[in-house]
Amino acid sequence: MTFFKFFHRPLVASFLIAACSISAGAGAQNPTKSIVTTAQVRAELMAHAPDGADTGKTVWVGLQLTHQPDWHTYWKNSGDSGLPTALQWTLPVGVTAGDIAWPLPKKIPIGNLANYGYDGTVLLPVPLTITPAFKPTQPNSEIDVKLKANWLVCRKECIPEEGEFALQIPVRGSTALNSAAFNAAFAAQPQALTGSGPADSNVQIDGNAIKLTVQGLPTALRGKTLDFFPETPEVIMTAAPWTQVWNGDVWSARVPLSVERSNSPSVMPVVLAADGQAYRAELKVLGVWSTVPANATLPPAPGTASMPAAPPITLLAALLGALLGGLILNLMPCVFPVLAIKVMSFTRHANDRRGHRVSGVAYSAGVVISFLALGALMLGLRSAGEQLGWGFQLQSPAMVAALAALFTVMGLNLAGVFEFGHFLPSRVLLLEAKNPAINAFLSGVLAVAIASPCTAPFMGASLGLALGLPALQALLIFTTIGVGMALPYLAASLIPAVAQLLPRPGAWMDTFRRAMAFPMFATVVWLVWVLGQQSGIDGAGALLALLVAFSALLWSLTLKGRSRTIVATISIGVCALLVGVIGRNIVKPTEVTASTSSDQRWQAWAPARVEQILASGTPVFVDFTAAWCVTCQYNKKTTLANKDVLADMEAKKVTLLRADWTRRDPTISAALAQLGRNGVPVYVLYKAGGAPVVLSEILSVQELRAALQAL
Repeated sequence: MTFFKFFHRPLVASFLIAACSISAGAGAQNPTKSIVTTAQVRAELMAHAPDGADTGKTVWVGLQLTHQPDWHTYWKNSGDSGLPTALQWTLPVGVTAGDIAWPLPKKIPIGNLANYGYDGTVLLPVPLTITPAFKPTQPNSEIDVKLKANWLVCRKECIPEEGEFALQIPVRGSTALNSAAFNAAFAAQPQALTGSGPADSNVQIDGNAIKLTVQGLPTALRGKTLDFFPETPEVIMTAAPWTQVWNGDVWSARVPLSVERSNSPSVMPVVLAADGQAYRAELKVLGVWSTVPANATLPPAPGTASMPAAPPITLLAALLGALLGGLILNLMPCVFPVLAIKVMSFTRHANDRRGHRVSGVAYSAGVVISFLALGALMLGLRSAGEQLGWGFQLQSPAMVAALAALFTVMGLNLAGVFEFGHFLPSRVLLLEAKNPAINAFLSGVLAVAIASPCTAPFMGASLGLALGLPALQALLIFTTIGVGMALPYLAASLIPAVAQLLPRPGAWMDTFRRAMAFPMFATVVWLVWVLGQQSGIDGAGALLALLVAFSALLWSLTLKGRSRTIVATISIGVCALLVGVIGRNIVKPTEVTASTSSDQRWQAWAPARVEQILASGTPVFVDFTAAWCVTCQYNKKTTLANKDVLADMEAKKVTLLRADWTRRDPTISAALAQLGRNGVPVYVLYKAGGAPVVLSEILSVQELRAALQAL
């Protein structure tokens, strides 16, 4: 089997056409629109341009959220838990979007916690500025507005939701249909507190509390009890009681600071409200904030006691962990087929020391460069605001399907169903023979694509640290992981004593090659199972059908004479038909369940769910997992299913939550980042009043039972 041959144009073209068709089918089933409805929220994109949208004017757009009873979403400062609604705009050149003009929120108590948010119906208005750079194609043209919105909607449980919206605003003429909704939203916005009063208003740091002094509030508010909403999150103890007094026209209050405070602002924007009237003031902070605990990698859950600072992991220790982690990646079952081919390649060069060295160096270069590229891509996307973690490539159903197709082709080739040489002209075969290093390099790339999602021991802390380091140091960690994975093969290629341990070439190699087809097919089974967790049974069934059709197409190309033309034509037609009819099922979105088993002990993890359970005094165990994570599945079937562990869980009345990261989920990515991790598995044990305990990635029964006994 030669990888260079596989990547030649005829086969790659067929493969990419199928992949593109699947992606196109996926996009066709999710057209953008102005209204998105879920079981909890009706979301609608609205426009308000009573004077048109010509150059120099400001028009308004907004996302209106209508909540089902008892459900709510969040303000710009969500309080003790939750996430604010986020809007990402796609606009024509010359049209710019401002910030959300947040309406006045309400305080939402949850046990001994409190959030700030909205229920009922709320409109989040955003101003669009039409600059001279906007050039309409014709006088009666329209402004195309596209929006991708993410919101977290909660009741007792929390559900992250998203929607894509589109509308057109006429450049000439008016759009005043939604005037009532926008006028109500404008009326609910806090007014800026102006005049001489704000200059004498401030926030004074007073030990474990802050003292607010505000002058210049309207006469109608004086003497009334005001509601207080700080715009800066993670400063005050949101649910704690606080005192306020009036001294003539001066309002003052003393508010306790959060024991988990993570912000130390020099200016605190606050909103004060009573009887539907709301005013906003930016208050200068006087005094010096106390030092925020440096250990941010394992933050205590809201409502619990602060945890003692732990010694941070050093760069040297992280590099050592990355090197060991890279070595251990070679033991991951999903990597065995690729590594077996690599060993077979080494045996072919047993009598060719130069070819042996070239193969080993090229393979190592493929591994190291791939890790470096993956790390750079992840860091770049995260810096652009994307919440991604290690192994993100297998969170894409299209990528999982592509790898399944690749391993199917490799398995059929190894089994002797076809030979690449039958499809390629002699000049291509001659070129491949002159460039064997390309095969070795691509072997390294493929090994990384399959191995990297398997978070090995010692790697979790190193990768978590990498996210907080400067780019060059972070990339050094990713490079070291690649060096660790490539090290055994580099040693075998460069050190004669190691190379002598390899078996000599012989007839056994043909048998070994055909035997290696079965690990390839086993890998396909695993990938189809992963896709089933992402896209449901329909997606897995569609992929199996396409793999069978694609295999038939490859077999048809081995036939001779006229039958080859007839059967190949029919096979191509069947492949195209299946792609068009069922291909979209492979990448269709489907709700990820809390557990892949029927075990009712486990509940779905959601943002703020841990805090809500801890508020009742119940301990919580969270399993951050993914279907494509082999270590996760091993731990799930062994330690987490152990009868003694389950008995201890029941005796301690531990609530079990499972955060399934099989598909990309920004909220889970953010939760992992707070724990100093960016890959799975991660196991965390929480108890009220204590710091969270992060357990080992390869979880033993003894370790977990010891942690449970300490509750």
